[in-house]
Amino acid sequence: MTTDEVLTEFLNAFRHNADLRRAAAATVRAIQTDPTVRILHQSRQSFLAGLSLYESRGDKAYSLTDCISMATMRQENIVEILTHDRHFTQEGFTILL
Repeated sequence: MTTDEVLTEFLNAFRHNADLRRAAAATVRAIQTDPTVRILHQSRQSFLAGLSLYESRGDKAYSLTDCISMATMRQENIVEILTHDRHFTQEGFTILL
């Protein structure tokens, strides 16, 4: 499972190189058509839930996308994540990488 916001962040990471940009877009298109991947779409509710967490963690360096992901994970009862971002351990999630 992933979110539109995570896919946006993934695409943003490759925006400076035309070849990588094309490859990233192709990867996102493949993810969108993969029947084994569930994508939660960006919504006003997901934005506001992420914003609330973002506001409440002023002592952390969490991005808004991280906060939206964390809020979504809690909503979906997900405790494990594929990431290198140690912020997720600070919120009690288990990093699988």
